[in-house]
Amino acid sequence: MPEYKRPKSPTEYAENFAPIHPLMNDTQAHYESSRCLFCYDAPCINACPTGIDIPLFIRQINSGNVTGAARTIYEANYFGHACGNVCPTEVLCEGACVYNHQDVKPIEIGRLQSYATDQVIRTDKQLFQPARPNGYKVAVIGAGPAGISCACELRMYGYEVDILEAKELPSGLTVYGVAPYKITNEEALEEMAWLEKQFGFCVYYKRPIKSRADLDQLEEQYDAIFLGIGLGNTRPMGLPGEELEGVWGATEFIEQLRLEQENAMAGQRVVVVGGGNTAMDAASESARMGAEVVGIAYRRSQAEMGAYPFEYELAKGAGVSAWFNAQPVAIHGESQVIGIRLVQTETVDGKVQQLPDSEFDLPCDMVILATGQEKQTSFLSQIHDLSLDKKGRIQVKADHQTDNPMYFAAGDAVNGGAEVVNAVAEGKKAARGIHDYLFLTKNN
Repeated sequence: MPEYKRPKSPTEYAENFAPIHPLMNDTQAHYESSRCLFCYDAPCINACPTGIDIPLFIRQINSGNVTGAARTIYEANYFGHACGNVCPTEVLCEGACVYNHQDVKPIEIGRLQSYATDQVIRTDKQLFQPARPNGYKVAVIGAGPAGISCACELRMYGYEVDILEAKELPSGLTVYGVAPYKITNEEALEEMAWLEKQFGFCVYYKRPIKSRADLDQLEEQYDAIFLGIGLGNTRPMGLPGEELEGVWGATEFIEQLRLEQENAMAGQRVVVVGGGNTAMDAASESARMGAEVVGIAYRRSQAEMGAYPFEYELAKGAGVSAWFNAQPVAIHGESQVIGIRLVQTETVDGKVQQLPDSEFDLPCDMVILATGQEKQTSFLSQIHDLSLDKKGRIQVKADHQTDNPMYFAAGDAVNGGAEVVNAVAEGKKAARGIHDYLFLTKNN
């Protein structure tokens, strides 16, 4: 018996994907903020990639200065509300909380952060005023966390910023690739609209940059170009039967779930291939869409999984099972998936080895491949003097400038795939690099 019924309406979908960290009310926020010890050398700050002054904003909440708390958050992290919801706080700020050493529940930093930022978004508080125009124009390719963060910071230096986004909506994976029980589309888009109003950058949707001619045009019109293009589609495994109907990439599956909600495609018996956080999300989402059976197949042991333990526990709580040391070798079916063949494995000297005569079949009507995303190397190869490493990641200097001095880059296209908060931090740092390059270097 599945844990969830298949949602047939927006209301049922919302019930199945209810937030795992619901928004606090005023009383909850006041009580939780009162628990903070306001550590002098706060380890939570060091654990945050954007360096938010966490004790300060919690103290501001506790004293009733919620607007000040939101300003403290956004001055460090332009995705303050999104990160309050989607950050793996269990292993970052909350994981570093000193209460963990006393077997006491850590401060719910993420929920307090969401509480403060939600208040200013809903009341449309103006917290920032961009600097006067400095005469330079910057193009940002991609309206994801890295691109938006870079644009916000550049506006504070007085740059004119145009963001070119290939899709219909902003926010990158925050809208297209994060599980709905972490943040809703409405929340993500409301924050993006608020940021656009705060900082005054321009976003042009359905404006993909694909060709050398597109790049030539940008290079003529702008003084610098920022690459926040993220990653591409799910990387294929090359399995027999991978082309069958019912085989999905995890990125594509989560995207259609986010955009189509209760009308999204979902199987009755689902096998998710992979052991990372995206695999856990895809499995949990499949269960919440009413699948009768959902299982994760991972080629290594549970201890070797890349997923955070709390993400695996969340999937198990939704009724997901797992097969460890099980590697897919083929997908069965003529036009539609009817099953998947796995082989048992063991890890020897860090390498996965298949065990002879250990193959077994699992019936399923949907296979989701959570096997990583492809790098966008075909596009990047069109940029003159842009260097990529062996894994197809853009190589940058400490200030996020590429070997082509006009181009800067950050986010997943540089780090290979990390958290939203990492992309935000890198995008802001890249903006400062652009400022040093344009305003300081060119004026000396």
